[in-house]
Amino acid sequence: MFTGIIECMGIIKGVRDEKGNKRFRIQSSISNELSIDQSVAHQGICLTVVAVKDDAHDVVAVGETLSKTNLGKFKIGDYVNIERCLKMGDRLDGHVVQGHVDGMATCVKRQETSGSWLFTFELDKNFNEKLVVEKGSIAVNGVSLTAFNLSKKQFSVAIIPYTFAHTTFYEIELHDKVNIEFDILGKYVSRWNEK
Repeated sequence: MFTGIIECMGIIKGVRDEKGNKRFRIQSSISNELSIDQSVAHQGICLTVVAVKDDAHDVVAVGETLSKTNLGKFKIGDYVNIERCLKMGDRLDGHVVQGHVDGMATCVKRQETSGSWLFTFELDKNFNEKLVVEKGSIAVNGVSLTAFNLSKKQFSVAIIPYTFAHTTFYEIELHDKVNIEFDILGKYVSRWNEK
């Protein structure tokens, strides 16, 4: 379980195909503190650490993860948002994020507004737009954010300068795909209402 408060960014140092999976070597300021079998969110995707050496760690993404996230497009030199799992007793500064990405959305607007940034994303057509609520929580590439300006299949988020500089948001351009995880409470309520 995560909070969506990004701890650091890592840089991809290696990508290797492994029988339909991809193995990523990632260098970060916390890699040497990680341990094998630890769950760590990368771009909002919960992945298991399979190796740690010096200032880098390895994770493996299976075919299912690659098909539902933007991780498959990552290459050497790209940056990823990294967050370790929540420790019991820690403050929950963001919202409850599982690291189980629901799918992707497309950036349709990026605008600087007096020192902050406004991003608008369009959900893929298979998403139920009722899972996003005005002033509700949503994770974009693992970052806990508040959704607003809802319209059919679109929502906006505001990014403060600190978040822009310390996450991969500065790299997001028009038409880029991002990972989306809807708020878990909203998913349960939606499921319950289907009955």
